[in-house]
Amino acid sequence: MANTKSAKKATRKIEARTAVNRSRRSRVRTYVKKVEEALKAGDKGAASEAMKHAEPELMRAAQKGVMHKKTASRKISRLVKAVSAVAK
Repeated sequence: MANTKSAKKATRKIEARTAVNRSRRSRVRTYVKKVEEALKAGDKGAASEAMKHAEPELMRAAQKGVMHKKTASRKISRLVKAVSAVAK
């Protein structure tokens, strides 16, 4: 339990940051899931449209520190590769 005033404030800040990061992570997962569902259905149009929304969300999460930049890039790369494979 925090005893000092500054420690109590730090605890409040951490809780607020955690809530924001949890929200961002959830949004990323939702958008990625939409791309994966479109891929599973074999709908190239829906998959590419969902990818247009998922890519900026992934990079925004990386920029904000929710995930590592290389993790986001790897996920984007794999999703784009899968979307282009559906086209063939």
